[in-house]
Amino acid sequence: MSDLSPISSFVVSRLQPVLHFENIASSVSLLILLAILLYFFKTLFSYLTQWFMATVRSDFLYRLRNQVYHKILILPIGYFTSTRRGDIVSRAVGDTQEVEFTMLNSLKSFITAPFTILLYLSFLIYINPRLTLYAFLVLPLPFLAIAKISSVLRRDNRTSKQRMGALLSQVEETIAGLRVIKGFNAQKKTEEQFRRFNDKYSDTQTRIYRRVDLASPMSEFLGVCVVMVVLVMGGSMVLSPNSTFSPELFITYVALFPQLIAPIGTFSTAFSNYRRGQAALDRLYELLDADEVILQPQHPISVSSFERNIDLRNLSFSYGNREVISDIDLTIEKGQMVALVGPSGSGKTTLADILERFYDPTSGVVRLDGIDIREYDISQYRSLYALVSQDIVLFNDTLFNNITLGMAATGEEVMEAVRVAHLQEFVDGLEDGLQHRLSDRGLNLSGGQRQRISIARAVLRNAPILILDEATLAMDTESERLVQQALDEAMRNRTVVVIAHRLSTIQRADQIVVLSGGRITERGTHDALMRKEGDYYKYVMIQNLG
Repeated sequence: MSDLSPISSFVVSRLQPVLHFENIASSVSLLILLAILLYFFKTLFSYLTQWFMATVRSDFLYRLRNQVYHKILILPIGYFTSTRRGDIVSRAVGDTQEVEFTMLNSLKSFITAPFTILLYLSFLIYINPRLTLYAFLVLPLPFLAIAKISSVLRRDNRTSKQRMGALLSQVEETIAGLRVIKGFNAQKKTEEQFRRFNDKYSDTQTRIYRRVDLASPMSEFLGVCVVMVVLVMGGSMVLSPNSTFSPELFITYVALFPQLIAPIGTFSTAFSNYRRGQAALDRLYELLDADEVILQPQHPISVSSFERNIDLRNLSFSYGNREVISDIDLTIEKGQMVALVGPSGSGKTTLADILERFYDPTSGVVRLDGIDIREYDISQYRSLYALVSQDIVLFNDTLFNNITLGMAATGEEVMEAVRVAHLQEFVDGLEDGLQHRLSDRGLNLSGGQRQRISIARAVLRNAPILILDEATLAMDTESERLVQQALDEAMRNRTVVVIAHRLSTIQRADQIVVLSGGRITERGTHDALMRKEGDYYKYVMIQNLG
């Protein structure tokens, strides 16, 4: 074995006790068995890696989706008025998938590629440390090129996600407003607007695809250039008169060095995908890190009933720099019906939202039974309220589940709420009764039916405080009559805050509060305010309510 290189001699000396080089058939059989065993363990370890990684990936995405959905539920209402819903959907769904397809799929490469690179580098250093040091000086070139591409990828992918959010918002708004779009023959204009959004998104995606596709071939090309440099420098060493670097070792070195190219290419591709996914993860963390504003107190006070009054003092609220309500002083006694009256934009709905603590006031305080509502447990405090709004929210679920909306209730209790809401005849006419499944947003029902389902939901909640926000707006006479009868039933023995334009709803109020420009201009009963002939009187005359 004197004519063998040191590496070959080492390998042969280790294999001699096992293999009989004189017996070719026996040696070949053992080598085949050894190859099978090596590939078996390689396949086994590869599968085990994937098996463990599947758990890590699934668990990470499971937790991430739960965190995002929980954050959506606890963020203040104001966050969703200033952010396009399509963009939020894009973050919650699209960005989560992007993290899975890019970052998490790259984890295996981040684990295996560096190990493979380190293994081959160890052999190369052992064979010739000096040549390996020279190689190290040029080896970072592929990494620097990929890092440059990846930094641009992260920026482009962020832009792509924003434009996808705009696309989703456009689709969502189109579906919600399809009746209006068709009625005003605005299909062409809407389609052109969508096409513009789509063009911008497609242009960004094209740039991303091109840069991703450039990463791997560029790293391979630069890797080959590095191999050529190694060949030139290694060849010079071998041909040097005083060289101790034998041609056999050089050939072994040259055979091993290109094995670095594949894992480097894999690592560079994984790094590019990671940077793409990082842009999606950044957008998710923007959502997760958004200020909650409506915070649970560190030591919340439990509340389960409403005993005396709700007191608002020096209350002001602003959206950014725009003041919506200011210097509100109002006391709502238990059992009273208080009507909020005023033109659109006068702050009526905002005031009702503050009562339910959907917003916290910019200044001033709201007290329930003498205690600042910010001291109460949020969930327990909100359970004191039931809301019937003109913006009726129904889900693609059974009628029973739409009425209970997570509340624990028996079929008898739900049917009693149905009766109070004057919905009995409608339910009896359904083949599957309370198990009838509603379409998305309940669009297969009339406006009056949807509103009475909303009232049944409020009745079932049996909260001591009822807020009615334009509950009979834009209804036909028959629907309004049925809904008004249901409201009369629902308001019995409750404290009621009503926002309405119609005299039939507000003239019975114990206290009518007139808002204008976010301030209270008048308050009193219907008769007292009519005799005063002030803002309320003018408002009634304009609305033809008198």
